[in-house]
Amino acid sequence: MADWHGIEGSVTAPKGFKAAGITAGLKPSGAPDLSLIWSETEAIAAGVFTTLQVRAACVDYCRQRLQAQASARAILCNAGQANAATGALGMQDALESAQLMADALNISPNSVLLASTGVIGKRILMDKLRAGIAPLVADLSETGGDRAAKAICTTDLVPKSIALETEIEGRPVRIGGIAKGSGMIHPNMATMLSFITCDAAVSTHLWQEMLQRAVDQSFNQITVDGDTSTNDTVIALANGESRTAAITEMNADAHKLEAMLTSLCQYLARAIARDGEGATCLIEVQATGAVDEKAARRVARTIVGSSLVKSAIFGRDPNWGRIAAAAGRAGVPFQQENLQVKLGDFLMLDCGQPQEYDRQAASNYLKQAARGAYLQEDTVLISVSIGNGSGVGTAWGCDLSYDYVKINAEYTT
Repeated sequence: MADWHGIEGSVTAPKGFKAAGITAGLKPSGAPDLSLIWSETEAIAAGVFTTLQVRAACVDYCRQRLQAQASARAILCNAGQANAATGALGMQDALESAQLMADALNISPNSVLLASTGVIGKRILMDKLRAGIAPLVADLSETGGDRAAKAICTTDLVPKSIALETEIEGRPVRIGGIAKGSGMIHPNMATMLSFITCDAAVSTHLWQEMLQRAVDQSFNQITVDGDTSTNDTVIALANGESRTAAITEMNADAHKLEAMLTSLCQYLARAIARDGEGATCLIEVQATGAVDEKAARRVARTIVGSSLVKSAIFGRDPNWGRIAAAAGRAGVPFQQENLQVKLGDFLMLDCGQPQEYDRQAASNYLKQAARGAYLQEDTVLISVSIGNGSGVGTAWGCDLSYDYVKINAEYTT
């Protein structure tokens, strides 16, 4: 049983944090498009970013800032323009955005981190952003987490947020998070935007290590379409306002905090996969029997990322051969006579041998999962074992529907 529980709120649930989200006119739709997360005190900052060679200005900006100073008080995010592949002018816009935010909050620009999302190749509409800074600061509140979550969305159907609480030294410690992502989602860092707040006190290097490991078990284990974004960013702030002693080594308190961080990231990762563009259901792949966790995660990622598997799930076709084939191309050695494949409770392949199962009932399982009728809501569960090793890994994705092509065929037109 987990040592933590869910609580109300998201990024403003931890002590000392406020958030805001407004409509500044950056999106043609008139939807909220400018958000701010604010710590009342300087917070330890950690970040994980896209591995692409083509990157947004905000990614390079944040990397440079965190290398020089692993702390921050504000995260400013604009939606509508990715400000990626925009060259030197795009970086100028990023630097000006940080300065504008710093001036409005009366802090150093070094304490401002940035994120952008939207159409690649489009610079930020700076006239709109400049005009939006003052209203954004005025909107800051301890209940602003939901507004911030909405303001970072693009093609998302729903905002994504969560808050958790545990006890350390008899005092409550909280962590909150928001995320956006629906398309261009694939394991290659973080695959979307996510902002995390925490009121624990933790050392700089430990917080970064915790975040990286949490990302590896969550955002790096989801896929929607096999494409990674230029803007992928996860930023986590820990301000110490819980007044617990600083965690500086991997002791019991550190393990508890990291487990809660990982749980939060996995919740947000699943929410992104569930909200995949055109998706009708969430797919969860559990891989076991690998030599280690890394190998198991790779098998799970390969299966959930297979276009053939995703298409079969959308067609409600219990075609286990596609699952077996995907496991076989994961680059993880195993003996095929050890392979087992299950779809929900239906055993389809065992010890490398096909099994008799009720095909219509298995298809109905997929149909009902798409309608959210099962206890796991809209989750299709695929279980694969490749041997007797101790490695276990889980990955999440979604089915591939006609609507995915429609959404992306018309994205900029």
